[in-house]
Parts: sequence; structure tokens; C-alpha cells
Amino acid sequence: MSHRNARTTYLGRLLIVERFHAGWNKAHIASSMGISRQCVHKWIDRFDAEGEAGLHDRSSRPHTTPTRTPNAVEAQIVALRRAQRMGPDGIGAELCVPARTVSRVLARHDVPHLAMCDPMTGDLIRASKLTAVRYERTRPGELVHMDVKKLGRIPDGGGWRAHGRGCAPDRERKRGNGFDFVHSLVDDYSRLAYSEVLADEKGLTSAAFLSRAAAYFRTKGIPTIDCLMTDNAWAYRYSLREVCAEMGTRQIFIKPHCPWQNGKVERLNRTLQTEWAYRQVFTSNTDRAAALAPWLEYYNTRRRHSALDGLPPISRLTPTS
Repeated sequence: MSHRNARTTYLGRLLIVERFHAGWNKAHIASSMGISRQCVHKWIDRFDAEGEAGLHDRSSRPHTTPTRTPNAVEAQIVALRRAQRMGPDGIGAELCVPARTVSRVLARHDVPHLAMCDPMTGDLIRASKLTAVRYERTRPGELVHMDVKKLGRIPDGGGWRAHGRGCAPDRERKRGNGFDFVHSLVDDYSRLAYSEVLADEKGLTSAAFLSRAAAYFRTKGIPTIDCLMTDNAWAYRYSLREVCAEMGTRQIFIKPHCPWQNGKVERLNRTLQTEWAYRQVFTSNTDRAAALAPWLEYYNTRRRHSALDGLPPISRLTPTS
């Protein structure tokens, strides 16, 4: 394959052949063109075997690759990615294949990165804004992140996900079934998470949730919370002061209109949607709410986290008696 520093191109190789047929010996051809005699010999032999077609550039890829991932394994990798929308770490652990190999296979099959895909459908979309500077606290409880995610309530019998668009429950939904408010708290260092499905996002509701979340953290080995990061919602700005004062917690706020600064809990919100709320079809709102606690237990104790080198959040906490 020719490149910008190549001694020969197609025309140069053709000149080698022409000079050889004109009576030049190979040593003189090599000397005049500044190449080796082995190179001259190669192109003359290739011309004799293939004609002018043999002088064109060709791929340097080997004819066989014995160590390449088998086609069956590649198909499993792509299928698992499309079905579960997992990253290379998760797919690699599932199929016992190195994560780097999974990345190469996905790239070879033109599968886009997860950050470029819609978390619900997996369709390619424009990537959301990423934080340029990544940070992580040095111990549990040094910083926690808090946020609320709204989810449409499921009518009894199931909504459009169970029966399809335009069905009777779907028409009722358009008239308004209301919303559930999923309140979440995430520890910055360990990624330990706690969430509850509540009826609203008012100040008193948020304050009571923070107290219960802090109690849950204490049972998991995080006795104190030094700093709480939230967005600038009214309920957070004015209603958490008393609870934070009782816990000895300093409250800080992200810059307005910059949700990525609270990215760890925003990422949890996305995971909650894809792996809990929308992973399966629920036929009632009560069933979905009841499924949250078991999923959180799995999230904190068994689910792999790429930010934690493939370990669950509990691995970064001191066991409690």
C-alpha cells in the first residue's frame, strides 16, 4: 500500500518493469530509483504473474487471521448489545470475552456507542453533552447527589406498552393518568443509590426522603454525609436546610441549566428507566413501584459498574454488622 513517503507508486512500478524490459539490470534499476534490489525483483515477478493488475496497491491485511474472534461469538456480541444495550464491560463479562475485543467487534459491525443512542429504543441520536472534567470523591459520604425523575403512571391493566398505541388505556393516558416522582440519592465515591417512588416533588416530601435516604446509607456503612449536591429546584433550595443542618451536611447547587454537573444521579435516572421502569411491561402502577426495591438491591450489590472497574457499589463500602 503506497503512502506519502513511499518510493514507488503504480507509475513507479510500471517504470521498473519498462526499464527491465528495455535491458536494464535489476541493480541499476534499484540504484537509479533509490530502492532495494529485492523491491525491484518483487515488482517484476508480480508483473510476470499478474500483468499490470499486479502493480496496483493492495490491502496489507493478511489472507488468514487464526486468532480472530469466531463469527458465532461476534454474532452473540452484536445480538446481546442490541437486545440489552449493554456496554463492552457487561457484554464481555456475560460472554467471557475481553472488553477490548467486544469494542473492536462492535466497531467492525458499525454499532454506535451507547452515548450516541436513545436509551429507550437504541436508535442512533445526537450525543448528549458530556462533562469535560471528571471527578470522584475519595471516601463514601464526602459528596452525594440528589434528584427527581418524573414517570407517567401506568393505568390498571397496562398502558400502551402492554396493549399498543391507540388502545383504550392509551386514550385514557392522554387525558392524564398523572405522574410518579422517583426521588434518588447517589453517593459520589461508591455509587451507592437509594430511590423511592413518591406522589410529588414538594419541599416536605423531598426533605422526608432525604432523611430516609440518609438512614439507609447509615445501614450500608456511610454514617455521615458531608456535602449534598442538587439542582436549583425551589424544593431543594429552600426546604432541605433544616434536614441538612440536623445531619451536619453542607448543601451546594449546580450551575443553572447545567444538569451534567449533577451527572452521577442523572445517569442513575437513565439507568432506572432502561433497567427498571421500561425493561419489562407492567400492568399496574403498583407492580412497577414494587419492583423498584429488588432492583435497587441488585444495583447496589451485584450490578457491574464500569466506573468501579466492573464491581458493584457495595464493594467500596465497609461491611456493617
